[in-house]
Amino acid sequence: MLRLLGLLSIASLILIGNALDVTGRIAWNAVCINYKALGQTRVKLDNGKYSANVAQDGVFTIPNVNPGTYVFSAMSHNYAFDQLRIDVYESAIEVRPYVPGTPLNPPSTITLQYPIELSAKQKYNYFVPPESFNVMGMLGSPMMLLMIFGGGMMLAMPYLMKNLDPEALEDMKEQQTKMAKMQNAMTSGDLKGGLSAFMSSFEEPPPSSQSVQKSTPGAKKKNTKKR
Repeated sequence: MLRLLGLLSIASLILIGNALDVTGRIAWNAVCINYKALGQTRVKLDNGKYSANVAQDGVFTIPNVNPGTYVFSAMSHNYAFDQLRIDVYESAIEVRPYVPGTPLNPPSTITLQYPIELSAKQKYNYFVPPESFNVMGMLGSPMMLLMIFGGGMMLAMPYLMKNLDPEALEDMKEQQTKMAKMQNAMTSGDLKGGLSAFMSSFEEPPPSSQSVQKSTPGAKKKNTKKR
């Protein structure tokens, strides 16, 4: 047991001996002028595998980082920062730009300065001003257009009915009656009756029965008197 603990201690010492500290600082600019504006910020490698806080002078140190490739992020509540690719070797550290969502390999040919120097790119805006009342936008909405059209039809319907001739008015009433029957049948569950009422609404009305007399050639009836 003691031998196993000794081996683990030696292995941990070897790993710590190869580990390096990743250092850098936040450079103040017009977007973020000082630490008071920045607020509490934490820098991380690979979403928290290694991390450290940013001091009031903007300097940070991530201790005992083992050799490997990492994605560096600065987590701030108020500001957005670029992400970086950090390559930690046994005796050196290289910094490269990194675009989120892209593969780490192959690495970019562009190298950045080390120690790391970051500047805020933009400030988060959590306040969304309420939209002002827009009359034209409201009137241009499809729902409002349908309501206006329906209201106009309701106002114009009495005048249209008044100007219709009696035959057209009678046909309209018949169609309305058929549609009402179809709706009642569909509501009551009588699909067959509703379908028949729907089909009958497309049928042409039967022509009015009129007595038509056709004259046949040579069928003239005349009373001839013999002289």
